[in-house]
Amino acid sequence: MLLTSSLRALQVRVPRRITGRRFASHGPPQFNEPSGWLFGEKPPAPGQKRVKEEWENIWYVGMFGSMAMAAVLLYYKPDTSIQTWALREAKERMEARGEKYKYEPSS
Repeated sequence: MLLTSSLRALQVRVPRRITGRRFASHGPPQFNEPSGWLFGEKPPAPGQKRVKEEWENIWYVGMFGSMAMAAVLLYYKPDTSIQTWALREAKERMEARGEKYKYEPSS
């Protein structure tokens, strides 16, 4: 009796989260086996057209529409750089003092 209790004390306990139990996973991971075809689709027979799925047109409109909208918004984005602000501020202050901010060479 004494021997088994001392052996139990020497055993290393592994926390439950490290033991690798998978309660809600329902077994090993599932994946589609590679078929060798692009996106897993066989090419249509000669003379036939590929049938699009319902979501494809929505995806094209959403993806390329958002890219076009982002391009337009970036093109018309206001200039908020510190250099532009400083130049505008310097011009306003020089005009207020009556100085010219544009260089004119003296002849």
